[in-house]
Order: sequence, then C-alpha cells, then structure tokens
Amino acid sequence: MTWLAKLYQTYENNLEAVGKFKKRYNGQEYTLLPVSHTTQSAQIEVILDHNGNFRHAEVVDKSDASTLIPCTEASSNRTSAPVPHPLHDKLVYVAGDYRSYGGVVKKGDPHADYMRQLREWCDSPYGHDKVQCVYRYLMKGTLIADLVRQQILHVDENNSLIERWSSDRPGEKPKIYNVLAGDQNAAFVRFAVEQIGELEHRLWRDESVQNSYIQYYMQKQNERDVCFVTGEMMPYADKHASRIRHSADMAKLISANDNSGFTFRGRFLTSRDAASISYEVSQKAHNALKWLVAKQGMTIDGRVFVVWGTKEEEIPDPFADTYGLNRDEASDAGDATHEEFAQQVKRAIQGYRHNLDYQSDVNIMALDAATPGRMSVVYYRDMNKELFLNKLQEWHGSCYWRHSYHLDQEKKRIVFTGTPSTRDIAFAAYGSGASDTVVKGLLERMLPSILDGRKIPNDIVRNAVSRASNPISMERWEWEKTLSIACSLVNNTQWNEGKGFQVALDTNNINRDYLFGRMLAIADVLERTALGWEEKRATNAVRYMNAFAQRPARTWTVIQSNLQPYQARMGMDAGFYNRLLDQVGSQLQPEDFTDKPLGGLYLLGFYSQRQDLYTSKKDKEFKASSEATELHTTEQGRE
Repeated sequence: MTWLAKLYQTYENNLEAVGKFKKRYNGQEYTLLPVSHTTQSAQIEVILDHNGNFRHAEVVDKSDASTLIPCTEASSNRTSAPVPHPLHDKLVYVAGDYRSYGGVVKKGDPHADYMRQLREWCDSPYGHDKVQCVYRYLMKGTLIADLVRQQILHVDENNSLIERWSSDRPGEKPKIYNVLAGDQNAAFVRFAVEQIGELEHRLWRDESVQNSYIQYYMQKQNERDVCFVTGEMMPYADKHASRIRHSADMAKLISANDNSGFTFRGRFLTSRDAASISYEVSQKAHNALKWLVAKQGMTIDGRVFVVWGTKEEEIPDPFADTYGLNRDEASDAGDATHEEFAQQVKRAIQGYRHNLDYQSDVNIMALDAATPGRMSVVYYRDMNKELFLNKLQEWHGSCYWRHSYHLDQEKKRIVFTGTPSTRDIAFAAYGSGASDTVVKGLLERMLPSILDGRKIPNDIVRNAVSRASNPISMERWEWEKTLSIACSLVNNTQWNEGKGFQVALDTNNINRDYLFGRMLAIADVLERTALGWEEKRATNAVRYMNAFAQRPARTWTVIQSNLQPYQARMGMDAGFYNRLLDQVGSQLQPEDFTDKPLGGLYLLGFYSQRQDLYTSKKDKEFKASSEATELHTTEQGRE
C-alpha cells in the first residue's frame, strides 16, 4: 500500500491545484480532479439562462472537449450497463425526447434513472441553484428538438438522427460529425448556466458546483470499514477508478470480480478481506496518479513512467541526458578532468537539492496493462530526496562522454559532455527503428543502474558497441551519435570497475584495446586528410571497422596496405601521422598483436585519438580546425 499512501499524500499536499486546468507543451489540458469527479470528452455544449430556459448551443472543438464532470462509483466504472452520471452525460441519459428522434434504448430507462438521480441532488441540503436550472430545463423533454432547431444535430426525412454523414448529401458536412467518432446518438452533452452578474457560467469549471456535489455524495457513503492505507474506519470503496493513463483507458489497478477469474474466492469470503480501501483515499490516490501521468508522465507502448515528489516540486528526470538536466551547466567539457566535470554535474544537481523540501520523498513508478481491464505496477520505488539526487549525480558523473547530436533552434549542432538519455541509449543499442516494446523494456532495465549504481546490463553495452563498430550500416549522423553513446556506456562500465576514462586522450594508456582504437583513428584521419574535406565517402578505417573489432591484427594489415596510396599522395605532410602510428604501435606488446576480438574500450581510444587530432595544434601542417570539426560533427542531419 506504500504507493497508494504516497499518492494520497501527494493529493493532500497539492489541494491548491484541484480543479485548476493547465496545458502541457502539446496543448493537452490536465487538472488534479476533485473527489467524485472524472473527465469526459464533450461534443455539445448547451447554454441555459438563470430560469432554466434554452439560450443556445455549440459544437465543442476537440481542443476544448475535456470536461470535468461529477460521477458516482458506478458511473465512473460503467461499461455496457446503463448507469447515469449525475449532471453532464450522453444524449440517451439527458434527452427526454431521445426515442422521438429514432434513439434505441437497449436496457432499462436511462433517462428516468438520470432524472431521478439529478432530482435527489437538487432536493438535498447540498443542492445548487445552477444544477436546479438544468433539472428544470430537462424536465421539458425538448433537448434534441432544441439542438435540431439550432442545427447542432441533424435529422433525416423520417425525423431520426442521421447516424453518419454521407458525401452524397447536399450541403456542407456539419461540425458535429468532425468531433464525433460514432453517430450523433453517442454525443456527450455538457451544460452551462448564465447567471446575472457572473462571468463563469461553465458548470464543469464552477468550484461551487463541484463542492456541492462532493458534499452531497459523501453524505451518502454510510458503509464503513478499516482503510488499509490510513488505518481508520472510513466509508468503503466498492469500485475503484479506471482511465488512469488516458480518457479511454479502462484498465484498473485495483479490482475484484469473482464472476470470472476468481481473484479472491477460496482464500477470502469477500474482496474486503483481501484489501479494504476507503472511498476518499481511493479517489484522491487515483486522481493524483491521473494528474501526474498527464502532467509529467512518459508513455511508451502503453507503459507509463512517472517520477514525482510528494509535494509539487520540480524533480529531475532520471531518464534525461545531462544537457536536459540543466542546460546552463551542460557544456563541452571534453578536455576537462573528471573532477572538473563532476563539479559541473554537482552544480546542476544543486539547484534541485535546494528547491526540494527537506522531508520530501521521490517516487518512481512504471505502470502497464497486460489486458484491457487490468493494470499492474511493474516498478515502484520511493527514495529519500537526498539519496535520489546523490544517485543521479553518480549516474551523470560516471556514464558520460562528449556528444554532438543535439540541435539548437537554428539547426546547428550543440556539443556537450555528459550522460545520454535513456531513450537515446535504447536507440543506440537497438537502432533507430527499435519498437516501443523494446524501448520500454530497456527503460525499466536501466532504472537499477541509474538509481542503485548497478552495472548497465552487458547485453545493452554489447549491442551498442556492436552497432558503433558497424558504421557503414547507418547514416553518418546516426553512427556519430551511436559512437558517442556507446563510449558513454563503456566508460560507465570502466568507472564501476574503478578504471574510468576521460574524453581527453590518454597517451600513457597501454591497454591493448585502447591502443588499437588509437591506431584506427590515426588511419581514419590520415586518409580523410588526403581525400579532402569535400569527399564524403567512408575511409578504409571506417569501412573495415567491424572486421577490425573482430580480428584486429589481420584487418590492420589490410588497412595499413590500403593507406599507402594516401600516404604517397600527402608526401611529406604524412610524416606526422606516420610517426604517430609508429609511436602508438610501438606501445603494443608483441603478445597483444593478435586476432583476439577487441573490447568496447577500443571505441574510447578511437574517439579520443580522433578528437585530439581534429582539435590539437601540434607540430603538423594540418588543414583543419573548422573543416575537421564540421566533418567530425557530421553533415546536417536529424537529431
């Protein structure tokens, strides 16, 4: 019950956000739902005057369709059974003349049930005058007639609502068909009441209407039991919320149905014996989760990852790269020592450390649904905020390298030193065409490495190294991105073994893999210089890179023989590279010059040596800085 308790606490700590609508970057609205409320997409808005008379109606644009509506336990979980919402609802419930316009009612009398429920609210001590206006109007039974007269709904020659608009009908296609997925009978109606001297007439945004219904419905909750979350005797929740990931999501986190599946029969007499959760806790916890998912959740192939603090505080995203963590601190620190880079990461984290409350907890949750009706918590972890920030600082301080795949607003490449995002790691390991199923699985597997300091799973590192060793299988921009990310992963492995590397070239490193990587980089730069910067074809070093990683001694012989024409073309200008090749080669021990496959460390030697040649100003006549840097960061491409 820990996650339920944390979500309930989150709701209580953010009461000021209840009912306040905000928008995400993609324009999607979200709010922290009040108790006994849910959201629905409305297609028709009916405006009444303060006496309950019809004024006019409008077709609701899809961008404004999200509507906050009161609900009961039964209505919020309705499927095929006709269970009315208390106020806003579909035509079959709210329209007394539904049958007169060709509407077919399959079960019961939905309109009578709706009106009886609405009358109980109006007649209670918590009744609201605006809700009473809606009741008085609907008692007339003329809703569809008014909507047809206003040309919101459309009927055929038999005075029945037209299900679908065919192209052979005269005139322009009505607006209602642009916002409806089905026929007109399925339209959802919301109500507004214009009161003299009041600006807010939309009932779904009126806090007084919301509070009126909450008080009315809560006093109807009489059956009490021990709440497993709070430990108190409270009104018991018989059904729990769905629509957690989005408005069409019917999967539930808490459900018991022994008509099929037998979730508790044989062990308990009733579902309460297995788990008893109060109505208030269930509502607040589920509403908090819906709010967090809409506000800051990341969804991949139905799996939702959400990270939050129990108070509404900005929590650094554990899946983000260092550049996204703090753009003011992220920079090209490729030549800096590890201590200098660690200080840079520490400063980036420090802002979050000061902003978070001392008692704050950080929660990490992953949700997924194996079936359309059942959802599970596939990962959950709550941590003290200091521990969370320390682990995040360790992650960014160990899995880093120099990257150049971000683009600014002018489509120019941004060079930064840091840790790649987890999503980019997935694409580096499995390719840009990796399915969402693969990506979501990798994100979950990476969490222990980020939050617990464990080694990155070997298969992920191995896949990234393998793809980085095969540059001719992808475009140049993708290979450069894959290469730098693979270097990050290999470097993280080295740090976990107490032998971390820096981006700057280590000329004293005599590791076999590192030296072979340096030799490959020298051959690459030598040939590239001889070809000229306008030539885009791959060098021999790049073309033979995959074979070189598998059989370095044999492949180096081939590469070196293919270098001879370019060395001859450069003449005396090749002297620097030849001497450097001799110097690096002489550091290899004779017993190391074999065809034993290279480890991922050779990529670090390759990258660092190539970067050093492109940026250093040693005694060589080398046409470079701007042109070589442009080549290194690759042609204009996609991020």
